[in-house]
Amino acid sequence: MNNEQLKNYFFGAYSFSETEDGYLQAFQYTADQMKYFEEANDFWYDRCMASTAKTIEMVTDATKVSFDYKFFWTGSQDSFELCINGLADSIVYVKDIDTEGYIEWDMPEGEKSVVIYLPADATVLIKNFEINSEAKRTTKNERVLWLGDSITQGFGPLRSAQTYVSVANRILNYDVINQGIGGYIYDKKSLMPMPGYVPDKIIVAMGTNNNHDPAKTSDVTEYYDTLTEIYGSDIPILCISPIWRGDNPADYDNFVRYCDMIKKTAGSYKNVTVLDGFTLVPHLSEYYLDNLHPNLLGAEVYGRNLAEFIRRTEW
Repeated sequence: MNNEQLKNYFFGAYSFSETEDGYLQAFQYTADQMKYFEEANDFWYDRCMASTAKTIEMVTDATKVSFDYKFFWTGSQDSFELCINGLADSIVYVKDIDTEGYIEWDMPEGEKSVVIYLPADATVLIKNFEINSEAKRTTKNERVLWLGDSITQGFGPLRSAQTYVSVANRILNYDVINQGIGGYIYDKKSLMPMPGYVPDKIIVAMGTNNNHDPAKTSDVTEYYDTLTEIYGSDIPILCISPIWRGDNPADYDNFVRYCDMIKKTAGSYKNVTVLDGFTLVPHLSEYYLDNLHPNLLGAEVYGRNLAEFIRRTEW
């Protein structure tokens, strides 16, 4: 399968480019957005090109799949994962492999749904993708633009298929572009038109990194104002206020007040539905990597509770 053919089975990408040595790189931001990150913050810039929530998905009766990979940048060491009919079948941890190499998986006989999750907190390039039978492109539901910080990007569970976005999306089957980016804040400057891309819905899950920013209410207002200017005032937006964090008990009361402000401010827009993040993950350290980012268990609970809320409210 050449790179042009592979694009048909690639989800989570806004655009692609091909390197001189033949690797396919997928991007979730526009060139203008990436230029902004490059000029604004090296930490953001590294992560804006990560393979966040990018998957290769198909329906096939193939019994073998393989590809060459190369890491361009690595944040945390999570995983490549093969899921068959919704269940994890094989996991290759980044910590156990070289920065450039080859992955091959055997698969059971018969027609099946196949999803390959690329590492969430790293930038991975792919080439020479091969399967030993025909494949059909997976059918998706609504196109959803997902905006957030490191939790949405996927840091914490150290499993690409087990970020809360991946967990929720196995239930919801959205066609997602995930613009979660580590360390991000309510910053309207990164919101720019994406030519040729119009989402059906938008999810915004951030705010925990804004906690000590004095320009609190104005940042949130300007962010939602800009979103509606770009995508229209009728597009459904789900605001997930920050989830519980226990890494700084001395500042907890201030954090709660800040979360309340986000819910009140976002809720003032007629097209915005607010979901209280404190209701999604238990307020116990057992569910967190560091009392801030949900771990494997916390991300599973987060994703399932989010999907249940969306189904229950028919958002």
